[in-house]
Amino acid sequence: MAATGGSGRTTVASLLGAGLAASGSTVVLDLAPRLSSPWPARLAGQKVGGLAVLPPDQPLTRSAVQQACAVDTGADGSSWHILSDGREWHTRPLPLPEAPAAWYQLAAIGGWQAVVADTVHPLAHDLLTARCAGEIGRTRGWYDLPYAVPVLCAAATAQGVRSLEQAVMALHAEGLPLRRTVVVLMSTSDGRPPVAVRAGATMLSSRTAAVVQVPHDPHIRAHSLAVARLRSRTRQAAAQLTGAVLAAAHATWGHPLPDAPQPAPATPAVTAS
Repeated sequence: MAATGGSGRTTVASLLGAGLAASGSTVVLDLAPRLSSPWPARLAGQKVGGLAVLPPDQPLTRSAVQQACAVDTGADGSSWHILSDGREWHTRPLPLPEAPAAWYQLAAIGGWQAVVADTVHPLAHDLLTARCAGEIGRTRGWYDLPYAVPVLCAAATAQGVRSLEQAVMALHAEGLPLRRTVVVLMSTSDGRPPVAVRAGATMLSSRTAAVVQVPHDPHIRAHSLAVARLRSRTRQAAAQLTGAVLAAAHATWGHPLPDAPQPAPATPAVTAS
């Protein structure tokens, strides 16, 4: 999640997908509208159906859900799934669900052990809007899912860190568990981070599970979601990020993690005759 756009969420989701795939079957869920997301190109390139072939009003099987996904492979040979909307740009937009529980249910049908959700809603705005409306909100919905470790992304700039600090204050005000929240600061250039970024990282380190700084990598800028040819420093940061997420989960719920709850199956309607 992030407070603003341009925070590196999708890059972080890709790094986590690759990192978690070494620990178990993994999927990256793309929650963005099709024309604002880089993920659909992966599905189009592999000619898979994506979300469009999964009818929301009919029972789904594990094989059907997994066959709708694209597959990506990391430098170590581990692979993970990507589920997005890979149709042509001019097709009617899909009515994607906002409720995190709906995506959790889809992931449970797919049978993955690790799920990375690439969200698009602005974190702090969602929290404030939900509070004023007396609703739960999407951010709390994601926090409340079983074994969820929220990852907050921000550009490693003075403005990026300010937006992130404001979002963290909103999370604290709502009583959400910052101690199992991981922060990622995405560097936008080479060199030492600005003073404001270093100070923000120090402050956030004492309030969250971990703060991971991902260095600038020209390959990410050029190839976006491709993680097979990253610099060694970037790979080390990605490993640190994956380790921080797993450590936050284990510190909260134990090691090994208990079995995740399975959503109750829908009861088929019976027509009286």
